[in-house]
Amino acid sequence: MSANEYKFEITEEKNNARLDSTLAVLIPNISRTRIKNIINEGFVKINKTQITQASIKVHSSDIIEVSIPESKEVNISAKNIKLDIRYEDKDLLIVNKSPEMVVHPGAGNFDNTLVNALMFHCKNKLSTIGGELRPGIVHRIDKGTSGLLVVAKNDQAHIFLSKQFAEHTIKRVYEVLVYGRMKPSSGQISSMIGRSKFNRKKMSINTSRGKDAVTNYKTLEFFSGKKIPDMSFLECRLETGRTHQIRVHLSSNGNPIIGDQIYGKQNKFIRDIDPEFKELLEGFKRQALHARSIGFIHPTSKKEMEFECEKPKDFENLIKIIKKLKF
Repeated sequence: MSANEYKFEITEEKNNARLDSTLAVLIPNISRTRIKNIINEGFVKINKTQITQASIKVHSSDIIEVSIPESKEVNISAKNIKLDIRYEDKDLLIVNKSPEMVVHPGAGNFDNTLVNALMFHCKNKLSTIGGELRPGIVHRIDKGTSGLLVVAKNDQAHIFLSKQFAEHTIKRVYEVLVYGRMKPSSGQISSMIGRSKFNRKKMSINTSRGKDAVTNYKTLEFFSGKKIPDMSFLECRLETGRTHQIRVHLSSNGNPIIGDQIYGKQNKFIRDIDPEFKELLEGFKRQALHARSIGFIHPTSKKEMEFECEKPKDFENLIKIIKKLKF
């Protein structure tokens, strides 16, 4: 067993203790935060079963296996990358993120993220609560998803905004294009969302250890025709903000988002359609998902603020072509 791999048998004295607390004692040279991240990322097994919930209880005679990934030295630098800033004051910024941009540095991408751009624009005057990799980042949207993000410029603003996210009082509205017809046309999808048992990079509703997730949706327009597959243009309002929430909920409902490379499963929808349009759909290599608006209480003025932004050109163009072909 290598220096980065551990194997323990739980004793009677640790029976019914939390997994993260137990590992903090058993591997004292690693911080509690690091241990939680290792669990969340799927590097811990109990009795050969992958575990991704830090609060799970362990029991006497359980066998715990831990595989700790190598830590990499990270040097995050400011970079002059153009930002679409829709609002800014001494406490926060509202940024319209382009679909190709990643929010914060991570494996394989440390130079061209929103964080790199923010560090340059704000001269490093960003909240520190998110740590070295996520200064200013209160919440995130996926690569491939466009739209509005609120960024905190100081810790007080970060705490105030984070509380609103935790209490689900932030107003977030997304626009999304999916395959098929939503049934009913408007409604709510509610489930637990947690890491997939089969792929730790994916999320799933098929979990007993996830977190509650609620997505409200409304069909804005339905498209159908001889040359195109059935498609629905939706508005989604989030009550919670779980990882990949809208993507997972819509896919599990049988209505995958057009262009979604992870949760798409779109082959059955694009058989026997216009060849040129099929090629267009297959070439749309990102999820057709846009964070249209965000609303919150300002941390200093305590006034309610709300911002909206238009869909990016590729998304807008896709809608236009669909409207032309729907008859």
